[in-house]
Amino acid sequence: MIDKATALETVLRKLKKLPVGHAIDLRTYKRNRSVVIKHVAQDAFDVMEHGFHEERFQVPLSAMKKLLKSLLKREFPRSTKIRLYDLGETETDIRIARKKI
Repeated sequence: MIDKATALETVLRKLKKLPVGHAIDLRTYKRNRSVVIKHVAQDAFDVMEHGFHEERFQVPLSAMKKLLKSLLKREFPRSTKIRLYDLGETETDIRIARKKI
């Protein structure tokens, strides 16, 4: 669990160290909405949003800060804590790569 106020910096720091093929999962406290980020190439990330909106984005690391800022505001509007899961190496489709709770 990470604080929402420091979530943006924490996630960006984790993404810089994330190996290609691995993914992280950001979820609300109730685990009903999530943002899954997978590192697909050297400077390419696949972002899948599940919650109020169902969207998929492909962005480089340089554009990740702006995208995450808007996604955190849209998907976690009243949250104070965010669950951060390291999914490890995942399959090609990140929709399947959910952590079993």
